[in-house]
Amino acid sequence: MADVKIVHDSAGAEAIAFGRQFASSEAFKALFREGMALVEDAAAYLDGPGRDQSRLLPRLSALTYANESMRLTTRLMQLASWLLVQRAVAEGEMSSIEATGQLGKMRMNRNDPPFSRDQADALPEAMVSLIEQSIRLQNRVQHLDGIINSEKLGKAPVTSRNAVAMQHMLLQSAFTRNPPPN
Repeated sequence: MADVKIVHDSAGAEAIAFGRQFASSEAFKALFREGMALVEDAAAYLDGPGRDQSRLLPRLSALTYANESMRLTTRLMQLASWLLVQRAVAEGEMSSIEATGQLGKMRMNRNDPPFSRDQADALPEAMVSLIEQSIRLQNRVQHLDGIINSEKLGKAPVTSRNAVAMQHMLLQSAFTRNPPPN
């Protein structure tokens, strides 16, 4: 455990620098694969069945579809960029300073209006599923980004959850997407 970085919060309490080790972990590799698979799934859907389904929608629903497909594409490209930069740092292809510069040019939409039930009712089920998956992934990435940025500033991440609650949340998130077989 000699390569584990310890940081201190404002009260002097010690915490392990999670962000630096995360990008090299199996958990990150799984998150990376999930994110890239979602990008591929969305592209295949939007270029194929989604295009066909959108033509069959009433005018107002078709406008909602067009708007949501743009938001979905933007969200996924931002997530893919973040994942690729983190992987480049983990593999030594980019320094943390270069990564900070690259990520500083790209901001994930943190104030994206919530996806409403009325909008979901107007869209094909596959589109709604892709949007919901992308929002869950975005929330996870934003959380990780916050931890990593706190550590870059030399602060322990501020969180109201304890370690056990955090692990519970991560497990729950993992099983929400792919529930275990009965």
